[in-house]
Amino acid sequence: MDITETMTADEVWASAPSPCVDICKYKRQGRCVGCSMTQMEKQAFPHSGSADAKKAFLETLIARLAETGRNPAFWVMSYRRKCEREGVPCPLDLES
Repeated sequence: MDITETMTADEVWASAPSPCVDICKYKRQGRCVGCSMTQMEKQAFPHSGSADAKKAFLETLIARLAETGRNPAFWVMSYRRKCEREGVPCPLDLES
């Protein structure tokens, strides 16, 4: 049985890890080339926040990547691997 089958969507979003994909090289207006977050945004990610807060944060991040002309697919792939490494379901898979 898949772990996402035993969790509600809110539980999956609440367990979502930080969008940081461990590249942490800041260029473009102080944004990381891996996840597009600033250092302040990385610190502000709601580590134990609500499902809604985490979902909004990730949706904003994906929109930012697309707006800047970057294909968010690299980040999405890296984030899915991070979730797998951490043993938590990837909330992005709920949106498919």
